[in-house]
Amino acid sequence: MSIASSSATQALASGPQSPPGFQFSPASAPSQSAVIPLNTGPQAADVPAENWFRMNGDLNVRNVSAATVTPFLPDPARATGAAVIVAPGGGFLGLAIETEGYAVAQWLADHGVAAFVLKYRLVPTPGDFAVFTREMIAGRTGKPSSIRPPQDTPDFSRDDGLAALTLVRARAKAWKIDPARVGMMGFSAGAFTTISTTLSAKPGQRPAFIAPVYGRLTARAAPADAPPMFAVLAADDHFFASQGFGLIDAWLQAKRPVEFHLYQDGGHGFGLGRSGTTSDGWITGFMTWLTVNGFLKTN
Repeated sequence: MSIASSSATQALASGPQSPPGFQFSPASAPSQSAVIPLNTGPQAADVPAENWFRMNGDLNVRNVSAATVTPFLPDPARATGAAVIVAPGGGFLGLAIETEGYAVAQWLADHGVAAFVLKYRLVPTPGDFAVFTREMIAGRTGKPSSIRPPQDTPDFSRDDGLAALTLVRARAKAWKIDPARVGMMGFSAGAFTTISTTLSAKPGQRPAFIAPVYGRLTARAAPADAPPMFAVLAADDHFFASQGFGLIDAWLQAKRPVEFHLYQDGGHGFGLGRSGTTSDGWITGFMTWLTVNGFLKTN
């Protein structure tokens, strides 16, 4: 892990480089005692050191070159036997691992679903924290930037999703989960990863169910054994709301179970739900959907 120098921290704490809504600061990595490596290997030899930081107060990580999963297991008295691999978003340039990873996984565990936060490999960004933040702020405020997200899921991120599925199913007995009820949920870029993982998996090895949350929903061919899908998007999502819903149509045409919630408002990146918008509480609907589809039967 690399930490920015104090001078860089002071320069980024206030002033023209940090406009309202885009505040960056260095952070320490959380405890790694529960983290399980996936051993999928680095995607390149020149990736800078993994770096933890906060954006608008929320914990993020970038320059991930070694994929991991972090388990969040439910109280055995509440366990349903279902499991979800949770893939945070961040444009493949970082991971919003707190709001779209740990918080989501803890919510699921609190409601009887085992959850596993996937820290997947990312596109490298500048090792120097001051350069990284300057370029990120430029890109997010419509100015030229050297940092650009890829158009679709990098192969190494997809491979990490596949590896996470394999690992969770292999350890299902130890974690007291049903290997036939291991699903995947992803947010933004994590939704891309969820879809790519699902479509790349061999028949019979796909996630049991998927939940792409505020990801791109453009058309992709749905396989005959496409898993049940619960998709979530806000109508005012400035990235993906205007790109159509071909993925939903593909699932319908393949006669596969699909539920799609287009919320009136919530924007992009609302995590578990943005207070004061109709996106608030969407995950409760997800749990209802899991129940109705038979995924929450107790062991």
